[in-house]
Amino acid sequence: MTAVLMTALATTTPSHAQSSTFAGMAGTWSGPGTVTLDDGSSERIRCRSIYKVIGASMEMALTCASDAYRFNLQAAVVSAGGEVSGTWSETSRNIGGTIQGRGAGGSFQVIAQAAGFAANISLKTTGNKQQIALRADSVFRAANISLSK
Repeated sequence: MTAVLMTALATTTPSHAQSSTFAGMAGTWSGPGTVTLDDGSSERIRCRSIYKVIGASMEMALTCASDAYRFNLQAAVVSAGGEVSGTWSETSRNIGGTIQGRGAGGSFQVIAQAAGFAANISLKTTGNKQQIALRADSVFRAANISLSK
């Protein structure tokens, strides 16, 4: 479910993306990861993310799957003065909520919340590499994802 917080769709204009808080994130990313469940079991997953950036806004769509596990996360966020806020949804589990946190220079720390669910998300983009770490308080405990452009 925390992975849900990472998916978002948007539209990118390269000139705007370069001057934005989300500069360098626009485009399609993919790579491996792991998901850890409440019972302590973990599975390898493959992920694909699409980021669309327009000025201070970003939409993202993240899909991760293994043979037995899948999540589809979408998010739409806006940055102002170092603060990031927006909404998220995870379509395969029909859950969604709000995102709030801080971010700049390709590094973001946010909290995604919904009724009965909260997750801490850390996202770091450096060049064509991106690291996503999710920690939650539900059946879905954690995800660690490494993406490349």
